[in-house]
Amino acid sequence: MTKIVLLGWLFIFFGCSSGVSKEDLSQLNGYWEIEQVVFPDGNSKEYKVSTTIDYIQMEGLKGFRKKVSPKFDGTYETSDDAETFTILETDGSFTINYKTELSEWSEKLVALDAVTFSVVNAEGLQYDYKRFEPISIEK
Repeated sequence: MTKIVLLGWLFIFFGCSSGVSKEDLSQLNGYWEIEQVVFPDGNSKEYKVSTTIDYIQMEGLKGFRKKVSPKFDGTYETSDDAETFTILETDGSFTINYKTELSEWSEKLVALDAVTFSVVNAEGLQYDYKRFEPISIEK
């Protein structure tokens, strides 16, 4: 049974077209917060509140992603750490290939629009993100 589930996820990960076009990729730029993780067995973990969000900046098919912490005044705290990436198109689907000093990994981009995106990693974990909406406190 485990082999069947693994084969199914590998088929989904490598075999399905993402429905994302090259023109859509620029929508990755900006601030994103994790919404949920969907596990290979179908269970999911929702993230109602996150203390950090991801900032993605890309030009062409290269860019970086870094963790930032939003502050109530509308600014962000950040470190100098960033994960550089390149995007590779294969048979109409896009893979984000990350590289840091310590590690390399890939995620298949399975959905992308102006307010959400989803990626699936090699272990079959799907990460769903939504566009970050800053908290605005009126004075």
